[in-house]
Amino acid sequence: MTRQADRPGAARRVERTYLLLVLGNTLASSFIWGVNTLFLLDAGLTNLEAFAANAFFTLGVVLFEVPTGVVADTWGRRTSYLLGTVTLAVTTLLYLGLWQVGAPFWQWAVSSVLLGLGFTFFSGALEAWVVDALRHEGWAGDLEGVFGRAQVVMGAAMLTGSVVGGLVAQATSLGVPYLLRVGTLVVMAVVAALLMRDIGFVPDRTRPTAVVVREIARESVRAAGGRPPVRNLMAAGAFTTGVGFYAFYAMQPFLLDLYGRSGAYAVAGLAAAVVAGSQIVGGVLAPRLRAAVRRRTTAIMAGTLVSAVVLAVLGVTTSFPVALALLVVSGLAQAAVAPVRQALLNDLVPSGQRATLLSADSLVGGTGGVVVQPLLGRAADVWGYGGSYVLGAAVQLVAVPLVRRARHGAGDADLRAAVPVPGAPT
Repeated sequence: MTRQADRPGAARRVERTYLLLVLGNTLASSFIWGVNTLFLLDAGLTNLEAFAANAFFTLGVVLFEVPTGVVADTWGRRTSYLLGTVTLAVTTLLYLGLWQVGAPFWQWAVSSVLLGLGFTFFSGALEAWVVDALRHEGWAGDLEGVFGRAQVVMGAAMLTGSVVGGLVAQATSLGVPYLLRVGTLVVMAVVAALLMRDIGFVPDRTRPTAVVVREIARESVRAAGGRPPVRNLMAAGAFTTGVGFYAFYAMQPFLLDLYGRSGAYAVAGLAAAVVAGSQIVGGVLAPRLRAAVRRRTTAIMAGTLVSAVVLAVLGVTTSFPVALALLVVSGLAQAAVAPVRQALLNDLVPSGQRATLLSADSLVGGTGGVVVQPLLGRAADVWGYGGSYVLGAAVQLVAVPLVRRARHGAGDADLRAAVPVPGAPT
């Protein structure tokens, strides 16, 4: 009776730990989000090379997503998270060193791939950890609420980090925000070591690691291939993720062009801050959006359509205030839909391969980014940022019919806000 009564409190502690880790991860990352493209251009790269460097980062995600997801499913989600903090801190320092020496493009490409490795240790692992831990502790609520609150935390951290990063860059240099990221990552490694424990999931270390890795990878591929809704959601993500990456990072020089002052790095930070504020509101709206429609896929399609239309209008505007307003609308649409998609995907995948399948989802999205970002970067060199945004809107629209196809076979996961877990206390 004592254990049963304590479970709601234990679930709340799991969620608080999850939100704290999300806060630290996002804060560390967002210190550079407002200035990253400017950082690359300042190093002497062209638009094509800058977005190609981002594409190589995405390539690193593609190469390492499934292997690191398997690490999370075999050695534990906590281990994967800690490896991510250390790897990302080291590779961020490498990135900073390349900027200081004016390195050639191929070195940026290699370091970007290594940055992708650091992020893949995070993707899937933290999300799989919180879902399994919450269900183990008797959580019977809807996942949209958890992921929506995480979205709010991410928005607040991004708002803080991007503004601080922009102001610090303007007051000092474009390299200092990268040092802030490294320091925050070190702190988060300590926090995770103290607070994060694998709950509701027991890594299988009784057999040779290579055997377990092959089995989990094989079962994960079979699980994704045998579930058309999962497969179609992943395919849609290839288009939305690639365009989303480009649109966000191109916004920095795009807004500076509209503003008319190339050295106003705080304005570039403002772009990320506007997106962050939209994420906060969007995270609050996510459960309400889900309640307003019968199907999760309907909410995802609506958000994708709105985002594409806004992107197209951004491409033809010449007004800085109008661009900021459109950026708010786009951020709201994407942020409100993200928790709904997360909840749907988590309700469609089995626990034993959750981290690997979620990493596979990131892999497919990253694959889209490898192709889309250089393509749109080249479009920006030829037609300007506005033309590249119009092209990006057309690419993003391809995701809509794929999400509609994901509806078939999704069953209760698409219709309900939460899918009860057999045997879980209510």
